[in-house]
Amino acid sequence: MADVRVTCISKPHPQSPHEHITHLGNPQAGWKWSREDVIRSIDGGTNTFFVLDPYTGKRSDVGVIRPAGRAPYVRTYADGDWNDNLLSLDQCPI
Repeated sequence: MADVRVTCISKPHPQSPHEHITHLGNPQAGWKWSREDVIRSIDGGTNTFFVLDPYTGKRSDVGVIRPAGRAPYVRTYADGDWNDNLLSLDQCPI
C-alpha cells in the first residue's frame, strides 16, 4: 500500500464553499485522480492519502464520508476529528 500526499484539489467553481471536490492530485509527483478513483483506492486498501499542514507540518489523513442519500466524498481527519484541510489546498493545474 502506498502512502500518497495530496497537494492540490479541483472543484467546478474554485471559490464556492458548497462545491464538492472532483479531483485530488500532486503535480510534483505527476498524478491527478478523480474523487471516485481516490475513494475506490481507499476502500480497496491500495493507497492511503494525506495532507500536511503548511504551518505545523501536521499530517491529516483523507477518509471517505458516506452521507445517507448522497454521493460519498472525501474529507481529512487528524487526531480523531474530521476537518477541512483539503479545502485549503490550491487548485490543481489543468
